[in-house]
Amino acid sequence: MRIVIAGGHGKIALLLSRQLADAGHTPVGLIRNPRHIDDLRAAGATPIVLDLEQSDVDDVATVLISADAVVFAAGAGNGSGPERKLTVDRDGAILLADAAVEAGVRRMIVVSAMGADGFDASSDDVFQVYLRAKSEADAAVRERNLDWTIVRPGGLTDDPPTGLVHVGDNVDRGSIPRSDVAAIVARAIEHDLAIGAQFEVVTGGVPLDDALRSLSAVDAAE
Repeated sequence: MRIVIAGGHGKIALLLSRQLADAGHTPVGLIRNPRHIDDLRAAGATPIVLDLEQSDVDDVATVLISADAVVFAAGAGNGSGPERKLTVDRDGAILLADAAVEAGVRRMIVVSAMGADGFDASSDDVFQVYLRAKSEADAAVRERNLDWTIVRPGGLTDDPPTGLVHVGDNVDRGSIPRSDVAAIVARAIEHDLAIGAQFEVVTGGVPLDDALRSLSAVDAAE
């Protein structure tokens, strides 16, 4: 499968690219900075230089044609201000969703944030704006005609993967290795799991494949 990943140089995206490449898929990473090309190639991804903040739907749709799935793993990053939280974390995700619809790519995975819907709308604090951006992006993706999955991880770490998680609509605060988040995204794409599911996830006691299948079972029942 050809999987296009927005935010291709992020830590989760690079881990995801390696996992997908090792499984025989073709990850494609969208990056803003051409200096990151070699890092993507080292992770097994095909790099495409495309700045979501400087692109329109047609620009993005062009690179999505023939993709089997798209992943939004982009973010303005630490040190960015409130404005870029909105232009990258919110508007970038919406742009990718609209481009996927235009390109005829139905499968979309969004890496969001735990507690996104609990943002303080009256605050201009950067973190609150970040949560607002994620919440509004997630809502927009849910409205599109897509087979979407929205993953809301807890605190991200660089610890080794455990392969064990706890998932739910709302779960207690906790952390999770980035490599496990990447594995969740990869498995969801490879096995068509958790379509139409939005969930929070932290390290827990359930094998991640079983956790994703339980979400798919709930989706089917509803």
